[in-house]
Amino acid sequence: MSLAIFAILAALAYGALGQTLDAAKLLNSRMDRLQAIQRTMRLLSEDLLQLSPRPIRNELGEGYGPALDTGFQSGFALELTHGGWSNPIVLPRGTLQRSAYRIEDDELIRYHWMVLDRTLANVPLSVVLLDGVESILFRFLQANGEWTEQWPPGNRPGVLGARQRPRAAEIILTLTGEGQIRRLLEIAP
Repeated sequence: MSLAIFAILAALAYGALGQTLDAAKLLNSRMDRLQAIQRTMRLLSEDLLQLSPRPIRNELGEGYGPALDTGFQSGFALELTHGGWSNPIVLPRGTLQRSAYRIEDDELIRYHWMVLDRTLANVPLSVVLLDGVESILFRFLQANGEWTEQWPPGNRPGVLGARQRPRAAEIILTLTGEGQIRRLLEIAP
């Protein structure tokens, strides 16, 4: 009799252990996803907050591209020059970096180049930040108080537009099964 009771209790304990392990696996999966989302939003925010007004020379050396670019000709959702590129070994290089973001096969990928004024031979390094990305949209607050999804704004052509920074930026990230995540950032003038 006691052996039968022990077997029943062992079966119940084994079932509870299985459910606990399944719940822990699900929780770990959700935590990994949340950390990836937070890391992505942190990188996007840091790049925009450290936006530098330094335009770049185009690959053929025939002109300059804007410090912040959302134009389709670049092939990226966002391309920008920003500070904050750490140099712990004190290499002979600047602290500005050129980064870009693009969605490929539902993955948000961040690209960065080792030089600002690159040539066709400079290949960017890339890292997948997040999967399950439906869309990413950037909106920028102009000096006149109006929002635009295009930067540089069309009303500021030439060198002035290439150096101009927005007053604020909004990141709108749409994720499969998660909905929209928005972040509003004030950018230094």
